[in-house]
Amino acid sequence: MPFASSKTRRAQKEDNLNRTSTQQSTRSSSTKNQWWRTRLFSGMINDVRRRAPFYWSDWKDAWDYRVVPATVYMYFANILPALAFSLDMFAKTDQSFGVNEVLLSSVLGAVVFSLFAAQPLVIVGVTGPITVFNYTVYSLITPRGTNYFAFMAWIGIWSLIMHWILAITNSCNSLKYVTRFSCDIFGFYVAFIYLQKGIQVLTRQWEVSDASAYLSISISLLVLIVAYICGVVGHSSLFQQHIRKFIEDYGTPLTVIFFTGFVHIGKMSNIELLALPVSRAFFPTSDRGWFIHFWDISVGDVFLAIPFAMILTILFWFDHNVSSLIAQGTEFPLKKPAGFHWDIFLLGLTTGISGILGIPFPNGLIPQAPFHTNSLCVTRTISDSDDETNKGHTRKVTDHVVEQRVSNLAQGLLTLFTMSGPLLIVVHLIPQAVLAGLFFVMGIQALEANGITSKLIFLAKDRHLTPRSDPLSRIQRRSAIWRFVALELFGFGVTFAITQTVAAIGFPVSILLYIPLRTFVLPKWFSPDELARLDAPTASPFTMESVGGNHGEDVAPTMPGFGGATVLEESDEAERGEAGSMDISKDGLESPEAGNNGEGPSRRRGSFRREEEGGIELASLRR
Repeated sequence: MPFASSKTRRAQKEDNLNRTSTQQSTRSSSTKNQWWRTRLFSGMINDVRRRAPFYWSDWKDAWDYRVVPATVYMYFANILPALAFSLDMFAKTDQSFGVNEVLLSSVLGAVVFSLFAAQPLVIVGVTGPITVFNYTVYSLITPRGTNYFAFMAWIGIWSLIMHWILAITNSCNSLKYVTRFSCDIFGFYVAFIYLQKGIQVLTRQWEVSDASAYLSISISLLVLIVAYICGVVGHSSLFQQHIRKFIEDYGTPLTVIFFTGFVHIGKMSNIELLALPVSRAFFPTSDRGWFIHFWDISVGDVFLAIPFAMILTILFWFDHNVSSLIAQGTEFPLKKPAGFHWDIFLLGLTTGISGILGIPFPNGLIPQAPFHTNSLCVTRTISDSDDETNKGHTRKVTDHVVEQRVSNLAQGLLTLFTMSGPLLIVVHLIPQAVLAGLFFVMGIQALEANGITSKLIFLAKDRHLTPRSDPLSRIQRRSAIWRFVALELFGFGVTFAITQTVAAIGFPVSILLYIPLRTFVLPKWFSPDELARLDAPTASPFTMESVGGNHGEDVAPTMPGFGGATVLEESDEAERGEAGSMDISKDGLESPEAGNNGEGPSRRRGSFRREEEGGIELASLRR
């Protein structure tokens, strides 16, 4: 019986251990689920740990031709809208901000984020929303006799503190609730800001003469048409591949250069056109130094800057993170990890420095950030079929993205060089009409890539001619699509309307409200299947690992040494073509030696599927 007694005691001891383990697990789970409990600094530390092993490859991988056109394209795509925004602020802030301030802000953002960010693909510079913020603050503060630059410096200092608090407390974990719904609304708003600014630039041309105004309108529309055609040619089957790529990569910069000289041909040379106002090389626009005396302000104004800093922080938290999400969207086969917490910390640093320097606050750019990633995509064209019926049908798929830091840094250094005397003279030659046309180009490109636009186009199509493969075609209630689009357009309308009033400075608050609206309200109005087809996560689970994954999705544990591949993904590599690359041979079979399909371990399970077309099984990438 002693043996039985010993066995009983052992069983009781095991039961007690199991009970204790269960209680600890339950307590740990409940603690983890309590939102107010957070491990300070853990998000930033994990971001640095995950990205640091790739830092050397971020420079080594830049030895790729795609970096050259991406640098040139982003230089023009960043600097030209920034110059137009500088014109807007120059006119509405009594020449407080000009070309050099905007250029230096873009340089600061490019250098800091290309060297130190966990997400170096994100382009940082001066945006339309911050332009609205700057001249709205000017109109509210200067009538009180407050030193504008000192007040803006304190906004930057307070915002720096708030950004760092948000980074330390892992606030970016809330990004798991951000979906295409709120991103599309904000992207739609930014696109219309570009279109609006282009129209505003043209309306100023009547200050010279009617002839100047009408010529400016013609030039801006020609810039739009030519630059848009260059984009269309790049995605068409015209010409040879290297010619198409050249037109796609350099079409917009060459268009700007051509029409800058075009206005001097024939009788157009006798018509005066407004150009960008510039100042001395490397000097501020107004008569001041680069260091702001932020102490030349009353104590009351120092604390008055706090609510403005809160609004700026809300804007930047949402705007920059959305830029990061879209730049690392599900359509890009990225393989290097992201880091949102660390980048918010860096954004706070650049915001504080900008305030002290008296330059506009830089943050992530929409649509330039996703344009940058797209310009770094290495694509290949494959034939859908080799039978006589479908012969000539091709698709362009992304093989991989050149993930590196050089293109961002190089375009920033080119921007710095633009502040030199000779290049400022060249900048002064660019007619404002050309910048207006560039605004139209970027606005329309942003609208084309927006989810609201795609849904509106679907609703406008003939039902009988709509492909059944379209996910929206599988929604039973067509009214659900109309209601979802109506909600998005209403959200855009509210945001845009606010920015046209004296309350424009508060528009970031309305944007932030779209996140809980999507998370808690829309599921009551739409079925899960409808929401799954109408909306989607902005980025892949791999990109969202640093913030805990997307809402409602489980994050599988990462396998060390597999570049972010999860246990589930690693076992499924052969099915998706990741273990060996796949291509289409003439007999419709897949050849593992043909080249990588571009779906690295960063993609979610099931992102590689097969389609049946004409009885031939094809491999395709889900966009």
